[in-house]
Amino acid sequence: MKKYILLFLKLIAAFIMLQTLFFKFTGAQESIDLFTKIAGDNETYMRIGTGVFELIASVLLFIPKKTWLGALLTIGLMGGAIMSHLTILGIEHDGDGGTLFISAIVTFISGVILLIFNRNNIPFVRSKH
Repeated sequence: MKKYILLFLKLIAAFIMLQTLFFKFTGAQESIDLFTKIAGDNETYMRIGTGVFELIASVLLFIPKKTWLGALLTIGLMGGAIMSHLTILGIEHDGDGGTLFISAIVTFISGVILLIFNRNNIPFVRSKH
């Protein structure tokens, strides 16, 4: 049962991160507006960079010995997204009813749970038996 719950969490996190890539990589106006509020003149670098890291995190989640790294990257990315919502964008951005914020929280929590369950694969944390 645990195996299926962890797979479900990976799918949720990856789905949420991957569904935004189209908008980030194609320069959709909504994505440009959001990252301009966060990064100003550095919008393009932050938008594309965030997309690249979300893609990497999504792939790593499904590599058994690297799930911990994907989870850690997911936590960092979503932590940044949550902080951006709390400090710059607001919970509700552009009339979305808080969807982006809630998605970031769900993805963050998924990352935390995945990291906890995969902590024994972290090279510098691994217990030596």
